[in-house]
Amino acid sequence: MKKRGLICLAILLILIIGFYFLFNPFFEKESNESCVEDKDCVPSSCCHAEKCVSINNSKNCSGIYCTQECSSPLDCGAGKCGCVKEKCEVVKNE
Repeated sequence: MKKRGLICLAILLILIIGFYFLFNPFFEKESNESCVEDKDCVPSSCCHAEKCVSINNSKNCSGIYCTQECSSPLDCGAGKCGCVKEKCEVVKNE
C-alpha cells in the first residue's frame, strides 16, 4: 500500500511540473513565425488573411481565386506583412 501511494505521489508531482512548464507565461514558447526581415513574412492564408506567418509556413496559393471584398487587415492595400521584433506581424502601409 505504501508503494502505491509513492507511485501516485510521483505521478502527481510529474503532472504538476509538466503543467507548470506548459502553461507558465514566463517561459516564452519558441515561435515558428520568427523572421529577420520583412521578406521573411507572408499572409497566413491565400484570401483575406488576418495575420502573417513565416515564409516557411506559407500556403501554396496557385490556382486559388479570391473575392475582391476588402474584409481583412491585409486586403486592398490597408496593410502588409512585416518583421517586427523578429516576429511576423501585420503592419500598416504608409
